[in-house]
Amino acid sequence: MLLAIDLGITATIIWFAIVIFAGVIEASTMDLTSIWFAAGALVALIVSLFVPDFIVQVVIFVIISAALLLSLRPIFTRYLKKNDIKTNADRLIGKTAVCSKAITDGERGEVRIDGKIWTAISNDDIIIGEKVEVLGIEGVKLVVKKIE
Repeated sequence: MLLAIDLGITATIIWFAIVIFAGVIEASTMDLTSIWFAAGALVALIVSLFVPDFIVQVVIFVIISAALLLSLRPIFTRYLKKNDIKTNADRLIGKTAVCSKAITDGERGEVRIDGKIWTAISNDDIIIGEKVEVLGIEGVKLVVKKIE
């Protein structure tokens, strides 16, 4: 009986430690991954107060954590987009610009768009005066391609 009580208390302490550990990891990463393991460990902790079998607790932990991770994480990440900083430069993507300094494959050149000069890179060789389409932005450079 004393051994069963020790295992029950130990299991409760283990689950409590996992809740705290997963919570700290989640707080430091904000990745919405560890929080589901903290929730699974919390459920296992509650179960450990009533069911002394550690294997049952582990199975419940795994099932709850996996179910929450697979079902709720995609929903929450869709609504809590992080590091998605919109700038006015985003509106340049898809627009047409004119080459003002020749761009060779792998080298920088310049394009004029909306009255402003931008550094540009391309996989095409583009000469001055050619029209280009803006494909994206890498740092402070426009990624462009020649319009055929």
